[in-house]
Amino acid sequence: MKIKSEKDFWSGLMFIAVGIVFAVGALNYSFGSSARPGPGYFPFGLGILMAVLGAIVVFGALTLETENGEKIGAWTWKPLAIVCGAVCVFGWALPHLGMVIALPLLVFGSAAAGDEFHWRDALVNAIVLTVGSWAIFIRGLNLTIPLWPSFIG
Repeated sequence: MKIKSEKDFWSGLMFIAVGIVFAVGALNYSFGSSARPGPGYFPFGLGILMAVLGAIVVFGALTLETENGEKIGAWTWKPLAIVCGAVCVFGWALPHLGMVIALPLLVFGSAAAGDEFHWRDALVNAIVLTVGSWAIFIRGLNLTIPLWPSFIG
């Protein structure tokens, strides 16, 4: 069988692999029930859903004809390193500097990896993500995530 879209084929395989790894990893946790789900319930379902979506993408890559085969280009290492670095900085900054500083650092750091960086867009994105994360994780789910730097209180 001929691959008709390399990009879709390999991205679909990546989704299948990541989904299976998450689903298998979730088997180590209790599932609970639908009324009272345990810690393995959501990762297992999400992993299965991701693997199924990956299979759909792979099927499309093998059956739907594309204009030029959508070949995979060269890896762009600089943006990849910048985004990975921004995630690492976020991981360190969240417990030390709090969500109000760590999330904008992540947004601005990741946005700087792109070719079309605009300060205003990154600022709006940082504000929306910070307020939304506060509303969901701290207010809604009552998680103990530091909001402000540890030296402030």
